[in-house]
Amino acid sequence: MTTDKKQVTILVPNYKTLEITKICLRLLRKFTDFNQVEVIAIDNNSQDASVEYLRSLPWVKLIERQPAPDDTVPLSHSRALDMALGEVNTPYVLSIHSDTFVKRADWLQILLEPFNDDPKLAGVGSWKLESKTTLQRWGIQFEQSWKKALNKWFGYRGYNPNRLDESKYYLRSHCAMYRTDIIRALDTCFSDENQTAGMVMHRKMVAAGYEMRFLDSVQLGQYVDHLNHATLIFNPQLGTSEKNMREGAKRINAKLRGIDGESILADSSLDQ
Repeated sequence: MTTDKKQVTILVPNYKTLEITKICLRLLRKFTDFNQVEVIAIDNNSQDASVEYLRSLPWVKLIERQPAPDDTVPLSHSRALDMALGEVNTPYVLSIHSDTFVKRADWLQILLEPFNDDPKLAGVGSWKLESKTTLQRWGIQFEQSWKKALNKWFGYRGYNPNRLDESKYYLRSHCAMYRTDIIRALDTCFSDENQTAGMVMHRKMVAAGYEMRFLDSVQLGQYVDHLNHATLIFNPQLGTSEKNMREGAKRINAKLRGIDGESILADSSLDQ
C-alpha cells in the first residue's frame, strides 16, 4: 500500500462511534491528497456496525485489535496506535481520533511545513485543540488559585497543579505528527511505560535534544477540529457521568451542525 511518494501514515483508532468515524474518514477522503498519505484504522473490538464500515473502505488498512487483560480506556487507545505504528513505513506518522475532523484541503501542509526548516524537530501538534478568550484564561487561573488554597488547608483533591504548567504539556494524540525515524531511534511508542498516548514518547524526544512544536490552537483550529471525548460520551459503559454525557452531546451536536454533518453522512461517494 505504501509507495515511495507517500509522506504520512494517518492512524485512526475506533471504538463504537459509527457516525463520528464516518464523518472523520469522509472528511479525510474529501480534503486529503492520497498520493501523500495512507490511512490505518485500528478497531478496538467494537463488534458493531463501525467495524463493518471500516472493512468496507478500500482506501483504509484495517487492523482489528483484541483487548488485553489489563486494558484500561486510555491504554486500549495507545496500544491500538502502537499496533498500527508497527506497520508505518512513511517518513511521518500522524495520530488522530475518530472525532478529529479536517476542514480544508491544505490542512496537512500546516503540520508538515514546520519540519522543512528544523532538522531537530521531532513532533508537531497541539495540547488542547480549543481556543479560550482572555477572560476564560483568567477564570481558569482564578479557579486554580482557590482550589490550590483549599488543597493546602483542607486537602481538597480537585486541584490540578499541572493544568497551568506548560512544562507538563505533551502532544496529544487527537492531532500529533511525528518523524517516524526518531520514534524508531529512541525505541519509544505511544503506550511507552503504559502511560497516556504520547506522553512518555514526547518526554523522551525532549530529553534526547529534539524539539516539539505546539501549534496555536486558534491557528490549527482553522484547519482541524476535535469534538473531544466523543467516544466516552456515546459509550456510557466506559464510565462517563450522565451530566457529562448531556453536556457533551449538546456540544458535539452543535459542532456537527457547524460542519453540516448530515450532508457528509449522506455522501457515501466519499467512501470510494
